[in-house]
Amino acid sequence: MKQKTLLNLGIEYFQQRGYYIEHDITLEGFSGLVYIFDLLIKKGQETHPVLIKDWKRTVGVNMIINADKASENTHLSRPIIISNKFSDHAKSYSNKRRITLLTREDLQIKQ
Repeated sequence: MKQKTLLNLGIEYFQQRGYYIEHDITLEGFSGLVYIFDLLIKKGQETHPVLIKDWKRTVGVNMIINADKASENTHLSRPIIISNKFSDHAKSYSNKRRITLLTREDLQIKQ
């Protein structure tokens, strides 16, 4: 049996929680930089960009910092990053900045 992709798991996860979901979103930030987000989820006054990194390697702190800056530059709520695993520095930075990190296990357990 083939494993579901992180994208499909993420979509199911957010749909079950009542979010409106948009796919493959390109937004221009106030600085003029263009950002691409895998998903944009909306509920009430919150709009979160979601980045999905379906990598075999660990997602590092630089990816989290870049997602945080992109979110701020586009005036969105804190980003959500989905991946298979995160470095300790990435987890530490995300805790300080209140950025949500989700793994495949998080998406499957909480369904």
